[in-house]
Amino acid sequence: MEIIYLKSVDSTHSYLKNYISENTYTQPTCVYTNLQTNGIGSRGNSWEGIEGNLFFSFVINKELLPKDLPMQSTSIYFSYLLKKVLKQKGSNVWLKWPNDFYMENKKIGGTITNLSSNLFYCGVGLNLISVCEDYGNLDISIDCNEVLNEYFNLVNSRVSWKNVFSEFKIEFEKSRMFKATINDKKISLENALLINDGSIEIDDKKVYSLR
Repeated sequence: MEIIYLKSVDSTHSYLKNYISENTYTQPTCVYTNLQTNGIGSRGNSWEGIEGNLFFSFVINKELLPKDLPMQSTSIYFSYLLKKVLKQKGSNVWLKWPNDFYMENKKIGGTITNLSSNLFYCGVGLNLISVCEDYGNLDISIDCNEVLNEYFNLVNSRVSWKNVFSEFKIEFEKSRMFKATINDKKISLENALLINDGSIEIDDKKVYSLR
């Protein structure tokens, strides 16, 4: 994974897409910064950028991912692998379905994933310091370079979806206390049925996690 550090940028996601458009894709590439001024959140929302937090986006060919990974659940997959790295460093961060990082009952970050041709673009925002009282922040101090290197080593190891899902389905029980935005509506996850492909079933309707 080629890692590019930027002192500041409007959006790592937009920067990376433009970078690949101009230079073509030759290898997995990551762009990261600690100051993002116009980040992209899920459903087109912005993600407030405060200097000192972690923002990164990466692109990877889908052929480099596990063969058993459902394409619609890459957000869960990429998010959970990062959660595993942070957990190994002593954090109590957990993953709310499908792609939000939480400390106890407060969101501290999230993931967006888009597929373009055979390339997955994944963007992550993570609060390392407090942004406002509505959001939390990571409970440990981290070295961003170290975390990213360990994270991409894990991605490169192609951990199977079966392995990730076996752990995530246990953690999913925490999500039942919360709501998820589905078709622009806040829907309780209390009675949601988690399916093996990472989707959920609510009121006899199947909802996928890719976003």
